[in-house]
Amino acid sequence: MCGTFLSSTMASSLERKSHPQINHVEPWDEITKEEEEESFCYAMQLVGSSALSISLQSAIELGVFDIIARDGPGAKLSSSEIAAKIGTKNSEAPMMMDGILRLLTSHSVLHCSLVAANEDENGGSDFQRVYSLGPVSKYFVNDEDGVVEGGIPFNRVHGMHAFEYSGLEPRFNQVFNTAMFNHTTIVIKKLLHIYKDLEAKNLTQLVDVGGGLGVTLNLITSRHQHIKGINFDLPHVINHALSFPGVEHVGVDMFASVPSGDAILLKWILHDWTDEHCLKLLKNCYKAIPDNGKVIVVEALLPAMPDTSTAVKSTSQLDVIMMTQSLINVKAPSLIKDWQIFLIYKQENISDSELHIKSADYFT
Repeated sequence: MCGTFLSSTMASSLERKSHPQINHVEPWDEITKEEEEESFCYAMQLVGSSALSISLQSAIELGVFDIIARDGPGAKLSSSEIAAKIGTKNSEAPMMMDGILRLLTSHSVLHCSLVAANEDENGGSDFQRVYSLGPVSKYFVNDEDGVVEGGIPFNRVHGMHAFEYSGLEPRFNQVFNTAMFNHTTIVIKKLLHIYKDLEAKNLTQLVDVGGGLGVTLNLITSRHQHIKGINFDLPHVINHALSFPGVEHVGVDMFASVPSGDAILLKWILHDWTDEHCLKLLKNCYKAIPDNGKVIVVEALLPAMPDTSTAVKSTSQLDVIMMTQSLINVKAPSLIKDWQIFLIYKQENISDSELHIKSADYFT
């Protein structure tokens, strides 16, 4: 999941340079730092690569390429304009469509540019993305139901949210948790090289909210043995959690309360929920830490302008995958400035000096 860390951590994407030759594998200790980071980012892209074919199929079935072409040579249309021409009554369609178009742009199927939109409340100019056909687009001249009729695709198929489904279907629960286990192992090792605040000796208890099977805390406490970890998740997840030295498992609803700690980790949690849910969770976290405590948020960010880097491809694929399970991510802040505003808790009067936004390369 190429993207960014933010809150106590924020990061920028790494642009793709080149992939290692297929038939030649350098010894690990001889690979350059840039090659290592690129390989890591490319691996994250491959994990979500199915999103590209799904998005391309949806765009074809919805007639997206035809709609842009019919508007004339050099036409540039926003996701709202395309959704309107499709004829859907789904209010979420423009945002869902924008996620699909962004991903296709990152693979050079479409072109994207930014144009000025309405002025915001502060007098500044907002912007919107507009899309045009690229050279590849001419070869594509109809998930259609999900965009036209509305609703969350996963819910339409299974009749419930993915989190509910995992509590009822042991096989799905096992596959999901195993996937998160393996993915987390890769990503957290990178985080530990980037985020140094965990080395602080006054950080003795770290709570991982939505920590799954506990692999994140195991990796952290193994490296920083002065930290005791509390792995916090829903009971049906904790029931399958593994035993790790220095890690305690707690199964409770995070919207009810959060265990106390010197710091609280929210890794890829907020994008699953509405603003109201996020604020409730953040307030619970705020109550659970001391005055000098920290809430560490790790999230993926989409750039305002999609490019063809491996990082943007990976993040755009994640965006579409999340769209199949929740519509929250298409409403959530996707720009750094929006997260800065959001993470001040809005009503909590937390100053900029207390927020501590940090930027660091995700893959260095």
